[in-house]
Amino acid sequence: MTAGAGVTGATPASAKAAAVSHGKVTDNLYMSLGDFEDATSGENPKVKAMIDRSDIGGVQVVVPWKALEGKKGEYKWSRLDAALKYLQDRHKKLFVQVQDRFFDVAMKDANVPQYVKDEGGVAPTVDENPDNPTTHGAMAAQWNKDVRADFQAMLKAMAEKFDGKLAGVNLPETAVDVDTKKDQTKYTSKSYIDAEIDNMRYGKKVFTKTQFIQYINFLPDDDDHKRMKEMFDLARDKKIGIGGPDTLPDREYQMENSYKFLHAYKDALPLVAMAVQEPDINAKDPKTGKPYTRERFTDFAHDYLGARHMFWTTEADWLQKPAA
Repeated sequence: MTAGAGVTGATPASAKAAAVSHGKVTDNLYMSLGDFEDATSGENPKVKAMIDRSDIGGVQVVVPWKALEGKKGEYKWSRLDAALKYLQDRHKKLFVQVQDRFFDVAMKDANVPQYVKDEGGVAPTVDENPDNPTTHGAMAAQWNKDVRADFQAMLKAMAEKFDGKLAGVNLPETAVDVDTKKDQTKYTSKSYIDAEIDNMRYGKKVFTKTQFIQYINFLPDDDDHKRMKEMFDLARDKKIGIGGPDTLPDREYQMENSYKFLHAYKDALPLVAMAVQEPDINAKDPKTGKPYTRERFTDFAHDYLGARHMFWTTEADWLQKPAA
């Protein structure tokens, strides 16, 4: 994820939008679908116990496209059905992140349906996160109209099955850097952002009862942030939730991108949901030079970004201790 330069200020949310009551933050666990299944089957009793904690409201599972669709148009819901029932039986909520991009994997291992790969619908990416070494990955070429149509067909089928049953459905982070030297999908930054906006609109169209959420952090070639503002305006006007994959209080490259928009629009968005992933808990707080504390994460997410849900890595230190 690469931060843009030449930043301009975010435009405040429209005064005509109804103010949102943020309330307190509800803490939820964040994990892959496979890790969730390991926990609930008893293979990981430590995480299983975390799900039952009284201070945990639910779980956000990251579900790759391939786990939901095998052959074209043949959808697989059994794993989500099982996750939903497990949590409902415990009066917990299920959030689902539908994943179409994958980090630190070879293109052949991208977790999308095989037919998408066979049709040339996967693009190579590079991750130049300033906190980590450069890695290479892959993502579904959403700017290809056929790939996007297939992805949206899956979202529609998912909504027909789960709308109103899931607490939230989100699409992943917008930060992307396609390796244009190797790409054969005709990627451009404009077509990529156009596709993200189209999927954002479509997700809200089909999920009418379950809160639909788009994660936004950075956008390619958007140094003036006009396209990011366009996405936040759309979220405000269509009542789409916004979130992010990382909570990193006062980190410069975050503050200059989506965080300032989240702050400006927080009272006009129906929901803000932020994740604290494993790299975040080891990042240094610029105010102290030490790792962030739980209170620092939560206070910043709630007070500055307007978050009402937080999704925590199971590696967070406070989860290693008994619930208060």
